[in-house]
Amino acid sequence: MIIRNIGYNHCHDADFIIERPNGSGDYLLLLLKTASIFTVDGKDFLIPKNSFFVFQKDRPQYYRCVPQQIFSNDWIHFLFEDGEEEKFLSLGLNYETPVQLDNPYFVSFCIKSISNEVYSNHRHKQSNIDHYMALIFNHVSEYSQAKETLHFDTYYERLSAVRNRIHSGNYQFFSVTCSAHEIRMSKSHFQHLYKKFFGVTFMQDLIQSRIEHAKMLLLNTNMTSADIAKQCGYNNFSHFARQFKEHTGLSPLEYRMQYIK
Repeated sequence: MIIRNIGYNHCHDADFIIERPNGSGDYLLLLLKTASIFTVDGKDFLIPKNSFFVFQKDRPQYYRCVPQQIFSNDWIHFLFEDGEEEKFLSLGLNYETPVQLDNPYFVSFCIKSISNEVYSNHRHKQSNIDHYMALIFNHVSEYSQAKETLHFDTYYERLSAVRNRIHSGNYQFFSVTCSAHEIRMSKSHFQHLYKKFFGVTFMQDLIQSRIEHAKMLLLNTNMTSADIAKQCGYNNFSHFARQFKEHTGLSPLEYRMQYIK
């Protein structure tokens, strides 16, 4: 790892702005200690304080302070050596993708320690620098993956609750839109994660559960097919009969007659 320049706990006035359309000729690691505005691919993003951010080499660098606020950060201009960039990417870290840390002090401590090593005559300073950089990347990677796992687990629990309700036999008020809204997710995200977790789409799961419930009612009650359709959440009997036959190959009446002798 080659450290070309480094700064620890630098503060700037409210007129601070960086505009490097051709980058800085190296990679740039930032630990933001105040919220900042970054422009990436022509779009402005508000990056919260305590965020870790890395610009790829030769990528444009545009960032500035929030209006009427100071700007404070730690930073490292550096170059990867043999195999180091591959190691960075293998940790699941991405360029120009902020990772907000709950506790930034460990990363800041490592940057301060690297700064001390850069300006020292320590016999093993290069090895120490390499280890501190590895500690930074490992720490941010572990933190990022832990947050993803937490979100994954939380989403799984919320979607499982929806699925358990589907399979409990109450079908009156289920739709993708209502179910997604109920657990405060966008419709598209809800459908994507539902398929990812359970291997079927929400509607496939709902229809299959309705048909299974209808089959049970046909064989174990004297309810009419029309009443069963309503019990399974269908407002239109023809729609129910069509889906039932698509899944069983029989009409509701044929299914009842075949299995009840």
